[in-house]
Amino acid sequence: MAHEYKDITYEVGENAVRITINRPEVFNAFRTQTVEELILAFRAADEEKSVNAVIFGGAGDKAFCTGGDQKVHLSEDGLYGPRGLVGLPIEELHSAIRDCRKVVIARVQGFAVGGGNVFVTLCDLAIASEKAQLGQVGPKVGSVDPGFGTAYLARVVGEKKAREIWFLCRRYKAQEALEMGLVNKVVPHEALDAECEAWAAEINALSPTAIAIAKRSFNADSESIRGLSFLGIAAVKGFYQSEESKEGVRAFNEKRKPDFKKFAG
Repeated sequence: MAHEYKDITYEVGENAVRITINRPEVFNAFRTQTVEELILAFRAADEEKSVNAVIFGGAGDKAFCTGGDQKVHLSEDGLYGPRGLVGLPIEELHSAIRDCRKVVIARVQGFAVGGGNVFVTLCDLAIASEKAQLGQVGPKVGSVDPGFGTAYLARVVGEKKAREIWFLCRRYKAQEALEMGLVNKVVPHEALDAECEAWAAEINALSPTAIAIAKRSFNADSESIRGLSFLGIAAVKGFYQSEESKEGVRAFNEKRKPDFKKFAG
């Protein structure tokens, strides 16, 4: 069944399904509609029999994804919208990426921060432009992405590095991300699409059933993190409704430094 998309684009190519967040005007930050459309897209890709891979990216030249759109986060109840634990069903999207039987390749051409950094972590593979920058911003804006964003990140880059990423909120250049194991390869900016397509072509020549079994077996080892993620996001719902978290969102939108300690319990 074909879907009409507004916030994303969906294209079936020769070697991969291309799913692209199409909100370059806000650095491909996501809102509730974006997340809903991405869930539908990954479920559609799961059923696409002509290819073995998904290339997941962001429109424009500046950002893969910069996480939740803070302008829609600025609401009285502190939530993003009407559905999911925090107003958008982010936990369902994380599961859709993991459950998709295709190899999901993150195409990282620019900023991959906040929730975008979690997407890179969740994707099976990641290829980055030399211009890419990755990292976390949650504690800067009164937010956190517990579960896949923390525990699974530690599986990928190691405990000490994962804690550094969250506790310092630094930006990491593409080469640094490669060295910590967060991306698989760094290429010149103009070669990014060709490299993603080349990897997808190699994958497309392989047995789709073998790939699906391999992916499920990889995921099985970290499946308990899905439960941690649901519990963590339930905790985040309460946090988002606190004045401490709302101060982070207000400060971001007002382009000032937040005063978290004024509201901390």
